[in-house]
Amino acid sequence: MTYNIVALPGDGIGPEILNGSLSLLEIISNKYNFNYQIEHHEFGGASIDTFGEPLTEKTLNACKRADAILLGAIGGPKWTDPNNRPEQGLLKLRKSLNLFANIRPTTVVKGASSLSPLKQERVEGTDLVIVRELTSGIYFGEPRHFNNHEALDSLTYTREEIERIVHVAFKLAASRRGKLTSVDKENVLASSKLWRKVVNEVSQLYPEVTVNHLLVDACSMH
Repeated sequence: MTYNIVALPGDGIGPEILNGSLSLLEIISNKYNFNYQIEHHEFGGASIDTFGEPLTEKTLNACKRADAILLGAIGGPKWTDPNNRPEQGLLKLRKSLNLFANIRPTTVVKGASSLSPLKQERVEGTDLVIVRELTSGIYFGEPRHFNNHEALDSLTYTREEIERIVHVAFKLAASRRGKLTSVDKENVLASSKLWRKVVNEVSQLYPEVTVNHLLVDACSMH
């Protein structure tokens, strides 16, 4: 079997990052004996410069057909039109492919703790996973508008949108140390009140996981 991988270098350091990733991919494919082919497409600001939009239908369709997508980076000070920004291509890609779960492992490998700007004893042993919802909330809520006098964004979540990302987080927690911290703004935002309610309900399905709630302000200080 040959895997079809779409490569989106993007902007800024994106092409450099992607080239390094492709070099690693070649090493990994040789070690684990699998085949792949790379299909390159412009994305983000580079796509705006060439095609006038951050994500063309051709690129989107290629991503839909692909087995995997490798993205470098997008955005930069060159692209300032609020109605046609590189980041809008990323949001459209997430929504179109239903990529609702952003999973970010955070570990400090042995020997690297001395390289951190934080105190070495504070970062040694760091091992956590951040799970972030990607296709709902304030990035996608309606109505929204922008003009020179007023701007509006809407923060909305449905129960179903919260449940699916919460299940992802609980399953990860259950496979690790059995601890989950849910971060919200429940003391102010209606959407966070629903978020916390759903987390507590779903937690009943994962008795092996200990749940802790933190307000986002407090979380930033931990």
